[in-house]
Amino acid sequence: MKGLGELERSIMDILWAESKALTAREVGKLIADRDLAPTTVMTVLDRLTRKGFLQRTRDGRAWRYQPAESRDAYIAELMLEALDMTGDRSAALTRFAQAVSGPEAEILRKALEELEEE
Repeated sequence: MKGLGELERSIMDILWAESKALTAREVGKLIADRDLAPTTVMTVLDRLTRKGFLQRTRDGRAWRYQPAESRDAYIAELMLEALDMTGDRSAALTRFAQAVSGPEAEILRKALEELEEE
């Protein structure tokens, strides 16, 4: 999975937070901390669509954009890519397990038990 630049991440954060697909104009209005030209927002949305992060549908003359995957799915993919970069997956997983909190470890235990039951 390709990474996200700073502006791409900001736009994805907006779209992940919304429950509906948004137009470029709507996304531009929600980027309050930046003064971006509408064409810049459209260019980034197009780039994110080509990268596979967004899906778009026609709405009259405009496009509506929504995430292709959830934020959780994206983060999980990043974690798997990081794991692939290690020379020793077992050591990396062990180190990760040692670093998580008790409640997080319990979530992992439950997820693994559910996988074993399938």
